[in-house]
Amino acid sequence: MTEPKLFTISSLLMAFLFAYSASVQLNDPDWYFWLPLYTFASAINLINIGRYKQSQEIQNIARLDLLLGIFLFMKVVIEDYVYEIAGFSSMDFSQRVVREKTGSGLAVISMLLQLLSSSDQSTKGITKKIKVVPRYVNYGMASLVILSYGIPLVFFVFLKGEIEDLRK
Repeated sequence: MTEPKLFTISSLLMAFLFAYSASVQLNDPDWYFWLPLYTFASAINLINIGRYKQSQEIQNIARLDLLLGIFLFMKVVIEDYVYEIAGFSSMDFSQRVVREKTGSGLAVISMLLQLLSSSDQSTKGITKKIKVVPRYVNYGMASLVILSYGIPLVFFVFLKGEIEDLRK
């Protein structure tokens, strides 16, 4: 598989994951934080498929989503610390704070990789018909897909974890 195809497929898979995550936020008490985070992350991943260079508006939305993701990650980490819910390194997906910490972290990493994919250094000397993405961005996106689909699969399928009531 060539590198541009790897980035394209990875972006598409992340867009689907973020779209699904956005769709399940409406029953969350603080949906107004999480719905925009996941919606924008999904849109940025979809828009950047096959694009040579992001427009300034798309880059600004990606930066805004990156900042929102960092804010939400810090909010969840502080909440977890103050109320001693799960612990920073916990991967117990039955806990809401762990799911939110993971989701915001995935959105942050995805936005960083999407912004790096359009940096000028990746397009020097290349015609505008070919999208060239640095190798570390390609493999970073592929690794992000493996983690974001693999960790919940292991927890819910093999460990058969149950999600706590979302209203808690």
